[in-house]
Amino acid sequence: MAADFMPNELLVQYRADAAPAFEAMNDNLNAEVLLDLEPVGMDTPRFARILLPMGRELDGAADSYSRIPGVLSTEYNWIVTKTALSNDPSYSDGSHWGVYSDDQPVVYGGHGTTNAFGSGAEIAWGRDLLGSSNIVIGVLDEGIDINHEDLQSNIWVNPGEVPNDGVDNDRNGYIDDINGWDFLNRDRTVYDGSGGDNHGTHVAGTIGALGGNGIGVAGVNWNVKMISAKFLGPNGGNIADAVTAIDYMTKLKVNYGVNLVAINNSWGGGNYSSALHASIIRAANAGILFVAAAGNSYVDNDIYMTYPSSYSTTNGAIGQPAASYESVIAVSAINPDGSFAGYSNWGVSTVDIGAPGTTIVSTLPGNTYGVFSGTSMATPHVTGAIALVASTQPNANAQSLREAILFSAEPTASLTGKTTTGSRLTIPESIDYFSLPTLSIGNAEAIEGSGDGQTNSMIFTVSLSEPLDTAFSVNFATASGTATAQVDFVAASGTLEFAPGETSKAISIDIIGDRLVEANENMFLMLSGMSSRIARYANQQATGTINNDDSTSLVINDVASIESAGTILFTVTLTNPTTSSVSVRFATANGTAKSGRNADYTGVSGSLNFAPGETSKTISVSIRNDTTIESNEIFFLNLSSAVGAGILDVQGIGTIIDDDGGAQIQSASEPSTDLLSAWDWDDLIDDSEEKRRTLR
Repeated sequence: MAADFMPNELLVQYRADAAPAFEAMNDNLNAEVLLDLEPVGMDTPRFARILLPMGRELDGAADSYSRIPGVLSTEYNWIVTKTALSNDPSYSDGSHWGVYSDDQPVVYGGHGTTNAFGSGAEIAWGRDLLGSSNIVIGVLDEGIDINHEDLQSNIWVNPGEVPNDGVDNDRNGYIDDINGWDFLNRDRTVYDGSGGDNHGTHVAGTIGALGGNGIGVAGVNWNVKMISAKFLGPNGGNIADAVTAIDYMTKLKVNYGVNLVAINNSWGGGNYSSALHASIIRAANAGILFVAAAGNSYVDNDIYMTYPSSYSTTNGAIGQPAASYESVIAVSAINPDGSFAGYSNWGVSTVDIGAPGTTIVSTLPGNTYGVFSGTSMATPHVTGAIALVASTQPNANAQSLREAILFSAEPTASLTGKTTTGSRLTIPESIDYFSLPTLSIGNAEAIEGSGDGQTNSMIFTVSLSEPLDTAFSVNFATASGTATAQVDFVAASGTLEFAPGETSKAISIDIIGDRLVEANENMFLMLSGMSSRIARYANQQATGTINNDDSTSLVINDVASIESAGTILFTVTLTNPTTSSVSVRFATANGTAKSGRNADYTGVSGSLNFAPGETSKTISVSIRNDTTIESNEIFFLNLSSAVGAGILDVQGIGTIIDDDGGAQIQSASEPSTDLLSAWDWDDLIDDSEEKRRTLR
């Protein structure tokens, strides 16, 4: 069996600052750089395709590259293939079922064009919704017969290029890329006429074969523009060419303003590729949906990941953070009778929707037509639907187009437990999605409330933009943010029931009070599971802000101590714990007690720093143990310049209690040496030394 990756090839993602070391490694390994791409986007890592000499051990070379600082990933160049099955060149009236409808309550099309499990595209045509030449779709596949009688008028033409002049007029790095690019053969000819472009031509016909011209077939769009990004051949293609092709189309949109709304991907194979994943995220960031075939192995993609349909743009790749929304739509196939296709992959968490995929008639090279089956055929029905919906909603972004397709899908028994929606493609409902009343949930806030365990209420409001004449329901559930369920709020979930004519409902969430000083916190309330498709979500998540109403202050105690103890210990306390750090300055000040070396206490100053959660600190002040009988004396410890808390008590009083009572009173000028402490002796010696210096 042949290897499922390109022999002697590696794909390397690396930061720009790693270029010198990367080039040195290429020289060391005698590696040829087949491709070195700088994808669109700030701080995006470079992507290189490396060819190693025959006999070079691939894993060892990969390890060598991986050890270079700044190299983000090193992987095999996986081989991928198209995902079509049988080819039956004969077909008869009624075989174009993928675009039919149930003809209820209005009959569309002629005799024999009824199928309840078709996409319903014919209903859109009957409403004169035929697509738009302003909408562009990328076909990442084999090439397309650009001269086919049913396709020629819907093939994209690069406005920035002069045909066949041998000049890269638009300076995008591709000379004469008039209709796209052949990444397989590295030339401008997207159709080679050698019989190897059947699959790509068939896919293109489903998306956008010209309708109403009395010949052949009609695509979901009669009017659209398709870019051919050829990377598959008779033996398949590879990840490096797929990445390059996706980035080519992303740059067309970002740098040249091409209104590319989606890329069709009727292919699959290989293991996970960080480089491919990153390129799909970059396309998502540019507002391009990635529609992918679920695969034809009849396996559960939740268990056996099938790429590229199992990628998610809400998960980041190495060197590429996640996108803000999901751009991937994974498509399974159904049969004409609505049953699940016996070849199609599924996945209740990883496959989104079903679409017509069995015995699909479409264009083939040389002005011919034929029938293919597979998730490859289901996928362009969904991609075509996106283009048709986009033509009616020119201001809709990629996320809302995806929502229109998935939210409007028709629940189908054969897809229950097989896809995330449990539903199949319905184009008319996808178009009408944007005219539905909207259901929204507003943000809310509440005061936390004082006292441990006491509760307050936060009220969320769920609103319908206009009254409906039928009842419906929607589920809700809380989720933790910076606020934690069961600690800061009581977790809740349930169902809201809207009666006919009702437009507003309230949801009350209990907030748990405490005495902790902390930043304001947030939690979320999410809507899901609307019982019918009579309204659409304006948003499905609201933020609840819990406003902290606790405060903390610094206090310092008063302390008394006998002289002979040697120290006075002050305690500075926070009245409530806090999640932030607190600092405060402190300094002693004289009262009747004086500071200094020969005085009553040693002055101190500095800062106290409380770590989060810490509520108590001590300050030690040394006091002098003399033998003089005297009154009790006081000094002060003052607090100032607090950060993170107020100061409730700015001053502590230190009282030095004289414990020399009963001793003989001596003349101040003639102290008794019998009553001198060690400190007194030091002071007496210092005074004598000072007198001697004065006499000199």
